[in-house]
Amino acid sequence: MRLELSPLAVSDLEAIGDYIAVDSPGNALQFIRKLQEQCKRIAKSPMAYVARPELGERIRSCAYGRYVIFFQPAEEVVRIERILHSALDIRSELFPAEPD
Repeated sequence: MRLELSPLAVSDLEAIGDYIAVDSPGNALQFIRKLQEQCKRIAKSPMAYVARPELGERIRSCAYGRYVIFFQPAEEVVRIERILHSALDIRSELFPAEPD
């Protein structure tokens, strides 16, 4: 399957890297590479990961360290939707309130 990252997932990766880089730029690059490798593993067998029906019909997740990768598999593509720290309010991060 082809791997695709949503704009929010790309932003999440950048924010994670920036946060880690404050203390250790080398570790930041290494961790981001490992997260990207995990995303590639997800694309190889997306149905092996946890279904999250409480978050959406096709949403699945994969824990990686203190982060959780949320994705949606489709016929030919796996779309990484978000990569969030497990301490966050996941529901509000995945589904931010729309302005009135």
